[in-house]
Parts: sequence; structure tokens; C-alpha cells
Amino acid sequence: MLNRLPLIPTLVVLAAVALMVRLGFWQIDRMHEKDALLERYRAASAMSAEVSFPVGGSADSALFRRATLECRTPVALPIEGAGQAGNRFIVRCENGALLQLGTALDPATKPIWQGGIVTGIVSTAPDHRSWVQSMGDKQPAEPMLIADPPLAGLQANARPDPNDIPNNHWSYAIQWFLFALTALVIYGLALRGRIGGK
Repeated sequence: MLNRLPLIPTLVVLAAVALMVRLGFWQIDRMHEKDALLERYRAASAMSAEVSFPVGGSADSALFRRATLECRTPVALPIEGAGQAGNRFIVRCENGALLQLGTALDPATKPIWQGGIVTGIVSTAPDHRSWVQSMGDKQPAEPMLIADPPLAGLQANARPDPNDIPNNHWSYAIQWFLFALTALVIYGLALRGRIGGK
């Protein structure tokens, strides 16, 4: 039967299946990397010692840490939506640091804050890139300090929590393996119909 297999289509299908299987194992590797990253974030969120914000070196190493910031000259930025929490108010300080003051349900809220020393939790700034723009982009998200407690009479921010970060690489791996199996089954049925029809 092997000598009756069409060579080129068979090679194409086998190459595609091999690629899909490789992508499945790549997702499993990514799952383990994400697990390690989330464990590091959980450890950071449990630390009581504060770091200075903005942080030196890799901002990623300070995510979910408590931090302090001196913001002498805050400049208000456009209001950001915060889902059911309403709107979040973000300022940029003279040293370039981003600071989220707090949130408010009323979009007409106009918080007044003249600056000062702030404590909070290190998170990341809103990312307005589409998934297409972010594909293959290695540029890390800009760090932002979430004021805790909130400032300027605003409501409390949602506390950044590493447990809110999904690790769905296992489901992606299963999808790639199922794609590979489906391709083999479909090609097998096509071959059976072709060979059986001769």
C-alpha cells in the first residue's frame, strides 16, 4: 500500500502534522515558563519591604511589589476606563513614572492632587495595542504604580493580583495536538477513498 501513497501530498501533510506537534510541545514549555513567572510574582506580592519606584533595571522583577514614589509635579493623562469600577485616573510624574491615583464611577469626577510621596503596588500601564500590533513585540509593558491607599478622594483601585494572570498554554497545546490528529484522520479518510475507488 505504501507504494500507492501520493508522495508530495503525503510529505506535505506529514510536515504540517510535525509542525503542529512541535507547536504543541512549545506551548507546554511556555506553560512551565509561565508557572515559574507566576510563582515569582506571588513571592513578590508577599514581600513586606518596599522598593523605590520607578525601579532600576528590569521593571518585571518588581511587579506586584509594594513601592514608594515621590511625585512632585503630576500631569494628568486622559481618563482610562476600568470596567465596572468606572474610570481610573492616571498621572505622569516629573521623573517619567506613571501613577494611578484611584478610580471613580462618576465620569465627571475631577480629582485634584498636587503631588507628594505615594505608596502602592507595582503593576503595568494600560496597553492600547491590538493583538496584531503586539505579535512578536518584545517591548515590555510600561510599569505603573497603583496607589494604595488611593489618592485625591478617589475610590480604591483593584489590587493587582498575580492570580488574575491566566496560564492557558496547556489548552493551546491540546489544540495543536488535536489539529495534528484531525489532519491525519482527514488525510487517512481521503486516502482510503482514493485507494478504495481504484
